[in-house]
Amino acid sequence: MPQIGSFWDLLEVSLDRIKRVCVLLASVALVVLVATFGWLVFGRYVLNQTPTWVEQLALLLICYITFLGSAVGIQEQTHLGVTFLRDSLPEKAREGLLLLTDLCLAIFGGIMLVASIELFQFGWSTLLPMLNIPESVRTASAVACGALMVLFAGGRLLLRVRCLLHGEIYETKRVEK
Repeated sequence: MPQIGSFWDLLEVSLDRIKRVCVLLASVALVVLVATFGWLVFGRYVLNQTPTWVEQLALLLICYITFLGSAVGIQEQTHLGVTFLRDSLPEKAREGLLLLTDLCLAIFGGIMLVASIELFQFGWSTLLPMLNIPESVRTASAVACGALMVLFAGGRLLLRVRCLLHGEIYETKRVEK
């Protein structure tokens, strides 16, 4: 277990733990998705009675898998990107570009959060067919993704600024499992 000495260490460890919860939830959703399709095949070909709710549940689960996975990609910095220009810049210019990238990601996440909340509120009175749950249950995944993007990119932005003010280069600390 890593030692947590300062606010900055706590922030980094907390972001890592939140990321792990997101991965766990997306993984569980993926397992449920596979099991659901197994039930679909069994029902269709063995019982000769197709479960009609599988498609709607699959769409719901795909939303959570995608949005949680996207947020984790922000935290782990694993999204596809063209880094040729950034990598060829001097170290200080590269850090400035990384700061700008984190700022843009946090702003985008904030816009996504606000828009998703509006969609969430709008869809509360509409039910998903076959599941009879509010449509907002599906859009909650987009709300969570926007909030997580603000949290992950904003947290990394704060950590980068702190390091920059201390004359250091920010490197993600790998938290021990």
